[in-house]
Amino acid sequence: MPKSGDFHRLGIAELHNAFARGEASPSVVLDHFLGRIESLDDRLRSFVEVDAKGARAAAFVSDARFAADSRRPLEGIPIAIKSNIAVKGLELAAGMDARRGMIAEEDAPVVQRLRDAGAIIIGTTNMHEAAIGATTDNPFFGRCLNPHGHNRSPGGSSGGSAAAVAAGFCVAAMGTDTLGSIRIPSAFCGVYGLKPTPGTILTAGLVPFSARFDAIGPITRSMDDMAILTNVLCSPDLATAMRRSHFSALANNGGTSVDGEIAEKLALIQADLPDRQGEIVVRPDCAAVRKATYVLAMRDLIPTLVDLGEERCARVSEEVSRILERVVDRDEEALRGDRMLVDQISQMLRREIGSNGILVTPTTPVTAVEAGAPMPASIADFTVLANVAGLPAITIPAGRDHMDLPIGLHLIGPVGGEAMLIAQARMLNDRIRGYAPPPAFW
Repeated sequence: MPKSGDFHRLGIAELHNAFARGEASPSVVLDHFLGRIESLDDRLRSFVEVDAKGARAAAFVSDARFAADSRRPLEGIPIAIKSNIAVKGLELAAGMDARRGMIAEEDAPVVQRLRDAGAIIIGTTNMHEAAIGATTDNPFFGRCLNPHGHNRSPGGSSGGSAAAVAAGFCVAAMGTDTLGSIRIPSAFCGVYGLKPTPGTILTAGLVPFSARFDAIGPITRSMDDMAILTNVLCSPDLATAMRRSHFSALANNGGTSVDGEIAEKLALIQADLPDRQGEIVVRPDCAAVRKATYVLAMRDLIPTLVDLGEERCARVSEEVSRILERVVDRDEEALRGDRMLVDQISQMLRREIGSNGILVTPTTPVTAVEAGAPMPASIADFTVLANVAGLPAITIPAGRDHMDLPIGLHLIGPVGGEAMLIAQARMLNDRIRGYAPPPAFW
């Protein structure tokens, strides 16, 4: 029988077993999570809004469903939502002062799908302003911190979602990903993050960064929970999991410098990969792809901001204004070059990965940086490849560096290959056993 203080350590299946045996109830477990947020989140600032009233009402329904033996796949499971995804009745700020007071009138389809599966929506999480960066140093909602300590950044832009999951403030969370905004913070915080194939999870109800590259996906503390959420949200083609897959590496890390401890860990993992077949070459390099993609994405953000009106638009931060000025001034010839490079890399990756390939890279070239320090420009060099090519990708924990900070392993799979990706990530996860919770919150 789980102790009441241990509920945050349990996964979806374990909580369901406790509910079914009468050892706990969704309402009791929810109160445990709400208590943790109230007592501990002032150290992280992972949440921007907690819907205790709405969550308790949903938990009451879940109590009754378990009593009637009519549970749904996510019955009674507390899940948080990034604050750029619409949750009915909550502020849809997307990390922006410019959107203060804008309340979501309806749930985004992904939120409704979670509710229909029995999930309890516990609140909305902190994020980098407008999802444009990788620190979650938000000037309006506070700087979010990494639960693994050492005054480290959780990454971004879904930093609040990853920090909340890692710290045990919710069982899982939803994030969004344009150049790596689910996978970067998941790697920094030592948890699991999935960016699915575009269109697999509807992005309606999302305040867009770039519709071309945006995706919504789950963040969890285990592969078991990731598989359950993926089945609910993505309805994956399970037949793809049965395909014989092969692994590839990125030649010369795509020209990106990788921290020595991360490179050593990756080399050990790659040396033990089954069915490894060669290397994939990115030309000219990953940095060029990341720069081109960021310019195109930032230009896509401009209409979203303009639609807010002149008064609200004037309330964006100096950081956002400065970046927008640079991309607006980019000449048409340079933009054509950006588009051509992105299209070429997309076609190349889809061709090389094919229907059963998996590309293995580091998730990030460094572990979590100090809070407030500049994020390395190269932070999204590996994750951006999946967004450019419209491919699913997952990060899993792969151990720790000398500071006891998490290292992430990144897998990119074929179009629509979520089931294959989950299966192979689970296989590697079982070998590596790289997950460890943050001691200060466990």
